[in-house]
Amino acid sequence: MYDYIIVGAGLYGATFARELTDAGKKVLVIDKRGNIAGNVYTRKEEGINVHVYGAHIFHTNNKAVWDYLNKFTTFNRFTNSPVANYKGELYSLPFNMCTFNKMWGVVTPAEAKAKIEEQRAEGEKARTNPDGSINPPSNLEEQAISLVGKDIYEKLIKGYTKKQWGRECKDLPAFIIKRLPVRLTFDNNYFNALYQGIPMGGYTKMVAKMLEGIEVCLNTDFLNPETREKLEKELASNGKIVYTGPIDAYFDYKLGTLEYRSVRFENETLDIPNFQGNAAVNYTDSETPWTRIIEHKWFEFGKDENGDDIPKTIISKEYSSEWKPGDEPYYPVNDAKNSKLYESYKELADKESNVIFGGRLGEYKYYDMDAVVASALERVEKELA
Repeated sequence: MYDYIIVGAGLYGATFARELTDAGKKVLVIDKRGNIAGNVYTRKEEGINVHVYGAHIFHTNNKAVWDYLNKFTTFNRFTNSPVANYKGELYSLPFNMCTFNKMWGVVTPAEAKAKIEEQRAEGEKARTNPDGSINPPSNLEEQAISLVGKDIYEKLIKGYTKKQWGRECKDLPAFIIKRLPVRLTFDNNYFNALYQGIPMGGYTKMVAKMLEGIEVCLNTDFLNPETREKLEKELASNGKIVYTGPIDAYFDYKLGTLEYRSVRFENETLDIPNFQGNAAVNYTDSETPWTRIIEHKWFEFGKDENGDDIPKTIISKEYSSEWKPGDEPYYPVNDAKNSKLYESYKELADKESNVIFGGRLGEYKYYDMDAVVASALERVEKELA
């Protein structure tokens, strides 16, 4: 009999399972997929660790989480420095002095700041009433222009955002962009984090280490009635289920379906050593159908596990799409309608005394990887107290 059955072998489930096992509990981990590691799953192809469910770059300011994961892996020194491609013009991201020099020809931080302020003032003028009062930004377009000006908005935000959300920026709420990082330095490190990198050997290798010595059953769908009944019979009388799947699916969608944005990938193996020279290139015009291209080998500097150059390369074109039941859920749509529906599901979840709901899908919440691990560690500590 198991003390805990953990549904989902991603970061939340693996962290929970490791801590429970180390505390002497008997644990079973199941996953409906044929692999561990959830959406951070990496698969080796042509000597390259391919990020199957999209690029995952670990970054955190949480030293406890960093130290915890370093028990299971060694992180390399990868720094996320994406490039924006606007109709063949290449810009550095996030917005920094390289970006501003390419955009306007400015050289000093003072010149860049003055140009941004000039364009922000023009946007503010368009929102000024006859009595001199200024209306707050009413949509994403106005919000973006109020933060970085029209030129950056038109070339680097407008088309990309339209593809991501499937809507014009004028039809999206202003709160989606609360702030845009503007750096008056030449720092093109995307994340302001103390710790950053990619697990050497890939995320799957790291998660496998986390699950070492723990029973794992793959291709096992907890939501299949027969499977669920069988598993619940294997649970000790005071045992619990840790559920990291979609919370609405757990309750058979009886209150309605929570919405997500989804992503579709087109992968290509190319018989060349270098396609774009960078791990991530965002395509910010509206005409290019994909949002970005990931070239996976550059997450590990184009080298295999022996330190040799890899002769081929693998790219993934990403397409953002509306989610429909059956698609892979990626990003929760945390608008008023969906947030209200989640709260109704959470009320039901709180009544399930022997079930712990956690993770991105179980809590209908966008989580960075470090926050997932931190959340699991906090919850399991409470469970074991």
